[in-house]
Amino acid sequence: MSGPAATTDVPDLGPVPTRIAVDEATVASLIAAQFPRWSGLPIRRVAAEGWDNQTFHLGEELLVRLPSAAEYALAVAKEHRWLPVLAPRLPLPIPEPLGRGEPSQGYPHPWSVYRWLPGESASREKIADPTGFATALAGFLGALRSVDPTDGPGPGRHNWYRGGTLLTFAARLEEDLVTLGDRVPRRRLRAAWRAALDATWDGVPVWFHGDVAVGNLLIRGGELAAVIDFGTCGVGDPACDLAIAWTLFAGPDRAAFRAGLAVDDGSWARGRGWALWKALAQLAGCHRDGDPEPAEARRVVEEIAADPELD
Repeated sequence: MSGPAATTDVPDLGPVPTRIAVDEATVASLIAAQFPRWSGLPIRRVAAEGWDNQTFHLGEELLVRLPSAAEYALAVAKEHRWLPVLAPRLPLPIPEPLGRGEPSQGYPHPWSVYRWLPGESASREKIADPTGFATALAGFLGALRSVDPTDGPGPGRHNWYRGGTLLTFAARLEEDLVTLGDRVPRRRLRAAWRAALDATWDGVPVWFHGDVAVGNLLIRGGELAAVIDFGTCGVGDPACDLAIAWTLFAGPDRAAFRAGLAVDDGSWARGRGWALWKALAQLAGCHRDGDPEPAEARRVVEEIAADPELD
């Protein structure tokens, strides 16, 4: 297996998916029709859910995840196929699929029932030892990379081309820079982006998570306890998993994370590019919509612009 060159055909991202809303009544009807053994359990929406899926507690030990658009539903079959393969090879719990639902009751996509994993979303304030946390996360990702990638899913629409070339996002990133104008240090950010594109990947494809973000890292007692939401996982260039170095870590814990994965300069530049693309997309989207600027995305952009490796 060999990695794709950065000059191969660039996929078309297409329009932003059209999301649909799901309520507790729809979930109840789906469970009653397809998993009647769980039909008596109470249903309530989780306190914090992501964009790709709408998520509900099912009793105290189960979780229902329903993709919010057809594009996100492409991950359902992948998760049911591969999560049981990955789980025994990883040092921390990951989601365990217990039931695969089919479209019905007016809901148009496949969906899933998982075992509930306890914990709360990570943040610097909740982490007892940031350097230890960074080292533990590096160990988890290293173990994930070591799983046999044979027949694993390569970059595609199912994971929005994680694991592939950053050229996929180049046009949109430039649009975002134009939208933001002088609100961001464009010269420094373009230098970071150019460094990411120049650091072409020609390695052997390995497993990656695809969305290593604070909302997908669960902590208990201040320590990393589980990693969730593998909807964007796949096999390819794992540099996308390095974005967390800018979105969560800083200083010595960022260095510990890099050392724990023995990240080379090119991978580090691409990981910084992944973090930059997402942060700029968030900032520009809010400015286009007239919404308040997300402080965390602003912090990421400023830290990348200040990176001495760009000097």
